[in-house]
Amino acid sequence: MSEDELTQGPPTVAEVRDVLRKVIDPEIHYNIMDLGLIYDVGLNDAGEAEIQMTLTSPGCPYGPMIIHDVKENVKSLGVSEVHIEVVWDPAWSPDKMSDEAKLELGFDI
Repeated sequence: MSEDELTQGPPTVAEVRDVLRKVIDPEIHYNIMDLGLIYDVGLNDAGEAEIQMTLTSPGCPYGPMIIHDVKENVKSLGVSEVHIEVVWDPAWSPDKMSDEAKLELGFDI
């Protein structure tokens, strides 16, 4: 192990949120954090990530791919497991997007 790995320690919730910005919804071509698809991020004492998220619709054809990308990106931080709960309540809507995403995607803010 390198010295950086020994002193780095477990990731923070902020680091998990940052790495989730690398996950792009292939249909909308924007990251899932700014789209508002991530509802909650937590890290438990066992070093596992717990993520509550949604998709733009229950029939989203890219859902499995997005969930896979979430797991892989979070695991890249060194967490042992990534538990994802996909929820539909509250339902996603464009009002959950960041102002930056709304501007770039042409939504009124």
